[in-house]
Amino acid sequence: MSKAMPSKPLGVALIGTGFMGKCHAMAWRNVALVFGGVHPRLEILCDMPEERASTLAAQFGFARATSDWQEVMADPAVDVVSITTPNGLHRAMAEAALEAGKHVWLEKPMALTLEDAEAMAVIAARHPGQVTLLGYNYLRSPAFQMARQLLAQGAIGTPTAFRGVYDEDYCSDPRLPWSWRMTHAGGGLGALGDLGCHLVSQMLALMGPVEEVTALTHVAIPERPSPDGPKTVENEDSAMALVRFTSGAHGSFATSRVARGRKCRLQWEVHGTAGTMVFDQENMNELWVHRAGESGFTRHLSGPEQPDFAAFCPAPGHNFGFNEQKVIEARDLLSAIAGGAPCEPGFAEGLVIERIIHAIARSNGKPVTL
Repeated sequence: MSKAMPSKPLGVALIGTGFMGKCHAMAWRNVALVFGGVHPRLEILCDMPEERASTLAAQFGFARATSDWQEVMADPAVDVVSITTPNGLHRAMAEAALEAGKHVWLEKPMALTLEDAEAMAVIAARHPGQVTLLGYNYLRSPAFQMARQLLAQGAIGTPTAFRGVYDEDYCSDPRLPWSWRMTHAGGGLGALGDLGCHLVSQMLALMGPVEEVTALTHVAIPERPSPDGPKTVENEDSAMALVRFTSGAHGSFATSRVARGRKCRLQWEVHGTAGTMVFDQENMNELWVHRAGESGFTRHLSGPEQPDFAAFCPAPGHNFGFNEQKVIEARDLLSAIAGGAPCEPGFAEGLVIERIIHAIARSNGKPVTL
């Protein structure tokens, strides 16, 4: 289904050029190629130092470079700002962009603290003409979109239970040096902020609002080496929670950044009164569905019959990828700016996610009501 798109090219700024910054740049360069419409103007790229910004502006296709993010906000040629910086900079940059009349595409997690996220949601509500979108790209995969459609159609009946896990092993080696990501002041939450928030975004999309969580967190490697000697790891390496949904369904949730061998195990099951659905991001082109009366599961391989797949490839079995999800995010953001359907999660929906992961962080074995 085609979506509304801007009739004139929008000016884009990118702040941050790491892993996700490059993903945003690729999405901006490819969104019109894949979905049609006018190509955005890649106006200005911001990073430090200035030499790095200039080099990557040329590589990514941006017209100009700067090391001053406030210059980006003051630039009248910029309509949309992509923010892919460390977590501690999210609030200041996003609020400045909104106050300057820009639309905002912000990578998750939304903010360093729950208080920051609440303040950002208030600012966004004061600027209804500016569109906000948080980078929960896994919501855009064709397989996940199909899963939501099947649930809405009652393919597995009424959902009664959810089981979700998001594990990676990027912090599993105790020799990994200490970094700002392992502090409350620099990184905020640990595995919950890096990984668990993605699982929460999918859990909410599949199961609806959360009423209560009871959780435990754990720091598996309390100290990390640094040039100044061992330093304390302040935020969680893993978290587990029991979840009660407003619908009456229940669920379990687990996330870890120290799960050896796991690379992107964003895996979930939804149990329903008439079937079960299963998905694993490490096999992101497969959705498994069991229906009552069947002896096992049917594999639904990603292909052009699933949402948005055909825009990239007309043939089934050719697989979808991580970066393509970001292109769909860019399309949804542009469509919302053009007056189409609102894109989610914006800052209002992102605050709900933040409230859940922060409730898990502070539960310490006691129920926390959302």
